[in-house]
Amino acid sequence: MRFLVIGGCGFLGRHIVDELLSRGFPVNVFDIRSTFDDGRVKIFLGDLCKKEDLMPALEGVSAVIHCATPPPLSNNRALFHKVNHDGTLNIIACCKEAGVKRMVLTSSASVVYEGSDIKNGVETMPYASKPMDYYTETKILQEKVVLQANSDDFYTVAVRPHGIFGPRDPHLVPTTVRTAQAGKMKFMIGNGENLVDFTFVRNVVHGHILAAESLGPGSKVNGKAYHITNDEPIYFWTFLSKILVGLKYDAPKRHLPFTFIYFLALILNLFVFLLKPIKDIKPTFTPMTVCLAGTHHYYSSEAAKKDMGYRPIVSLDDGIEETIRSFSHLSKK
Repeated sequence: MRFLVIGGCGFLGRHIVDELLSRGFPVNVFDIRSTFDDGRVKIFLGDLCKKEDLMPALEGVSAVIHCATPPPLSNNRALFHKVNHDGTLNIIACCKEAGVKRMVLTSSASVVYEGSDIKNGVETMPYASKPMDYYTETKILQEKVVLQANSDDFYTVAVRPHGIFGPRDPHLVPTTVRTAQAGKMKFMIGNGENLVDFTFVRNVVHGHILAAESLGPGSKVNGKAYHITNDEPIYFWTFLSKILVGLKYDAPKRHLPFTFIYFLALILNLFVFLLKPIKDIKPTFTPMTVCLAGTHHYYSSEAAKKDMGYRPIVSLDDGIEETIRSFSHLSKK
């Protein structure tokens, strides 16, 4: 079958495209801009909210993988709603008009996260009633409309990865390195013993392709959401330390009280809100980022294992090693 990867020029999307090609699938890509040139791929550029832009990319397509989203830390509520909600509704409508039968959404494990501990979370947990940021708020809306669109002749599934990392990662590793270079990675939030899922990108890709192949008449995956992780929870600060030490930076050693830092983030973001009419500031130090660094949040992949045969294909240690090698240019001189 021919795939359309929406957001195929981004971090996860490009890895999905590479793997589909390696498995012999024909691939179309739709994105707002092009970041690569491959003669085996048909690339379509446009706005996913515009039917006239999207329809040409759907010609001859059997399955859509939708992984386009604004960066989580951009904190632009209007943009998140436009892309994650309105754009997804347009994709669903265009798929049905074009006769596409399968749609896989890249959702997020954060749709059930409200800042408190989650240990071995399962898909039956309720959506967060008080999402901590606009990204999560709109990912909940997005997942709902995709799963509700599942029907007897249009099959949908949502994949919920957590903590994606790997080569070409534009956020986690570069941000961690910049923070270390600025001398701001000497401290860890909390006691350093909060377990978190970090998932190597090729495992996330594997989960997406399995989900697409599993969709169809009578399939148990139709209309459901699935956590995809490395199945190896690790202490948050141990993971970051492995990345930092691998790139020749010092690991954080001192501890700061979680509650104190959380309230500092609340106060900072209150000031940012009050200053918004004068200056639009987008802080990266937010209550959400503090909670992610200081609480347990890891999830069970048992449902994906049972329903579609998912197993991580790259171990956490091997994924960390490959990631460090790919970012050798960021090593401390």
